[in-house]
Amino acid sequence: MDGPSGSGKSSASRGVARALGLRYLDTGAMYRAITWWMLQRGVDLSDQEAIAVRALEPVLTIGTDPDAPSVAVDGTDAAGPIRTTEVTAAVSAVSAVPEVRRRLVAEQREIIGAGGIVVEGRDIGTVVAPDAPVKIYLTASADARALRRTAELAGTTVQAQKAAMARRDSLDSTRKADPLAMAADAVELDTTALNLDEVVAEILRLIKEKT
Repeated sequence: MDGPSGSGKSSASRGVARALGLRYLDTGAMYRAITWWMLQRGVDLSDQEAIAVRALEPVLTIGTDPDAPSVAVDGTDAAGPIRTTEVTAAVSAVSAVPEVRRRLVAEQREIIGAGGIVVEGRDIGTVVAPDAPVKIYLTASADARALRRTAELAGTTVQAQKAAMARRDSLDSTRKADPLAMAADAVELDTTALNLDEVVAEILRLIKEKT
């Protein structure tokens, strides 16, 4: 499942995984974890070479339980720290580095290889799992996405989130390495007017239709 920020990928992916008794993988959390690790160590995130040199150092441990997804870096629980505004503002710079992407795509494919999983991100259908039997691309209006993200975060505004998401989506869709894009064989689902239960129900319908 791919799509821009605030389109509802995480909630929908976890809901579908629960409904079908599958595992769940948030690939964005992996990029956030690397970003947090880099920030903690004072790596210059404007220097792609500096990021590339250290891309293999952090040890990631990713949990795939949809009811309790987890991420640890070097044995430290990072589920909270990776969701800060500082990490959010920096993750596009780190995720654009080819060495980071090669490392994480390989790890993601290894996790996916065990089967029975719902995966969310920005390049799943196009790069990570191009042979996936069902590909969904979630979208929503800019206003709806900003409202959702504002509800999740304290101390922010809809306008601030709208601007931040527009910037991140632009960076992610124009990067040279694995840009955000909808796979040619993906089904686009606009979630603007749908609540979570309706989104999950529609995805389950599409899965039944395609499998």
